[in-house]
Amino acid sequence: MSSVCIEDLQVRMGHVSILENLRLKVDEGEFLVLLGPSGCGKSTLLHSIAGLLDVHDGRIEIAGEDVTWADPKDRSIGMVFQSYALYPTMNVERNMSFGLRINGVPKDEIARRVKRAADILHLGELLQRKPSQLSGGQRQRVAIGRALVREAAVFLFDEPLSNLDAKLRTELRRELKQLHKELRSTMIYVTHDQVEAMTLASRIAVMKDGRIQQIDAPATIYHRPVNMFVAGFLGAPGMNFLEGQLERDHGRVLFRSACATVDVSGYAFQHTAVHGAKTVLGIRPEHITLKALNGAQTGSARISLVEPMGAHLVTWLDAHGQSLAVQSAADQEMPPDQVVGFEIDASKVSLFDAPTQQRL
Repeated sequence: MSSVCIEDLQVRMGHVSILENLRLKVDEGEFLVLLGPSGCGKSTLLHSIAGLLDVHDGRIEIAGEDVTWADPKDRSIGMVFQSYALYPTMNVERNMSFGLRINGVPKDEIARRVKRAADILHLGELLQRKPSQLSGGQRQRVAIGRALVREAAVFLFDEPLSNLDAKLRTELRRELKQLHKELRSTMIYVTHDQVEAMTLASRIAVMKDGRIQQIDAPATIYHRPVNMFVAGFLGAPGMNFLEGQLERDHGRVLFRSACATVDVSGYAFQHTAVHGAKTVLGIRPEHITLKALNGAQTGSARISLVEPMGAHLVTWLDAHGQSLAVQSAADQEMPPDQVVGFEIDASKVSLFDAPTQQRL
């Protein structure tokens, strides 16, 4: 196991800055996921660590060694790409052992490493098959096996599951998590899929415009996002946002909007709540409850759409022009166009300063 340390990394493409003064520390044995939309710089960062891109400035250390200008082969990394990149004329065993043979590793050592990787990835019966005889999931396991046989200090994954169908993605995601549990190797994984990030990561680094917005445990990022971008990027459906303002009322702190009033006196403000401050309240769909109209409620709304999701429902509300998503049990379906009450769990809200979009 090895740590990865990045200091003041700058990567430019011509006159365009992709990464600017980026700092990141990945601990030994950690599974770090780089998460963000297309073009945010996550793959550029991964390729810089791998040595596939030249950096303009900064420092990259792997296992305490400065590898900023080292060739990829000298960085003790194993990399798995989005495309399988297998040699079509070679069988699985020779695809997995190709790099070792080129580097002159003894045959008995090659056999040992290939057998170990094949056992871990359940490829033992496929070693003599060609890539054309394999399914997409099997091909990606071979690509992972090719990285494993290097017994590298750090494993890098560049959206390895994005070419697979939903069922295969779920299966391989589980296998990758089990693989990390067995190997306890340092892994850095790039994806734009929040489900992959939440299920795989020890920590998630959410990126936007070449900068890390927040890096923390998945649960912390989900429940305590540092800004509206992070809050809106995670979750399906995403977090609901209500625009309003804060009011002080006889010792209480209230959030008021056109469609709801929420007592946020128990909120853990990082700064003093200012009366009249323009504020955005964020609430996850699972933290809103549908109520009978005129009962105890935060507000009322009309049901505009119901989406059955199998184990649960997503009900979309039109609350005085504000669209709200509500997640509820599958047996709680209500017909569209019905007017209902809704209750917001005040203990689960996130509050953001409207001008800066930063967490209050």
